[in-house]
Amino acid sequence: MDPDAVSKAFVEHYYTTFDSNRAGLVSLYQEGSMLTFEGQKIQGSQNIVAKLTSLPFQQCKHNITTVDCQPSGPAAGMLVFVSGNLQLAGEQHALKFSQMFHLVSNQGNYYVFNDIFRLNYA
Repeated sequence: MDPDAVSKAFVEHYYTTFDSNRAGLVSLYQEGSMLTFEGQKIQGSQNIVAKLTSLPFQQCKHNITTVDCQPSGPAAGMLVFVSGNLQLAGEQHALKFSQMFHLVSNQGNYYVFNDIFRLNYA
């Protein structure tokens, strides 16, 4: 499977789901998954989605600028690094962000094992 095609499809699915139905992201994580969100570590699919759905904004739109990927490890894992802009409803200026995913294959289906998110301040 082509890593670039997998990472592109994953990124499109992840951010479309985040922007329209954050609770729907639960299937992309497992109990061993970890999210570091602005320095706060959260583990487990339910806890991660609880964090994402409790963010202080309801509507947003991710505009992706770059997606870089590399194969990772012998188990067909993948590192995916994303940068882009996050437009919050009612805000004039977009926020720049970076996010790194470590995707792990589970019988041909990928899930997010590690997820690190940071806003980028100039």
